[in-house]
Amino acid sequence: MPLILHAAVTWALLGLILTIQLVHYPLFSRVGEVGWPAYEREHQARITFLVGPLMLAELLSAVWLAFWPPPNLPEWSLWLGLALVVVIWVSTALVQSPLHGQLSASFDARLHTRLVSSNWLRSVAWVLRGGLCVWWLWLT
Repeated sequence: MPLILHAAVTWALLGLILTIQLVHYPLFSRVGEVGWPAYEREHQARITFLVGPLMLAELLSAVWLAFWPPPNLPEWSLWLGLALVVVIWVSTALVQSPLHGQLSASFDARLHTRLVSSNWLRSVAWVLRGGLCVWWLWLT
């Protein structure tokens, strides 16, 4: 059961990050300077409400799987999955969240570009995690 929950949460986050990376973040530059601060504050509030519980569930279930591995799954792959979650959390805390904080005051094209380009790390990490989850489900 933890594996199915974990895969479902990971795939929900994968869909969310790809939507953000390919659609939402690139459109930030079209909001306009006048409406930008309110838009960014609202974005942060809404995305945190959505992504926060999912990321926490993914982290907790990844820890569970690494420490109590299901039979037939290579333990190294479960630790790799957990390491990717850690990469995502560290990137979120040290890069994306501070950039959003800096962008709260006013739109800055340079910061926006850094946000979009740095977010590829999280996007790729979630794509890899999604692949691991499919493989794990295949093996069970």
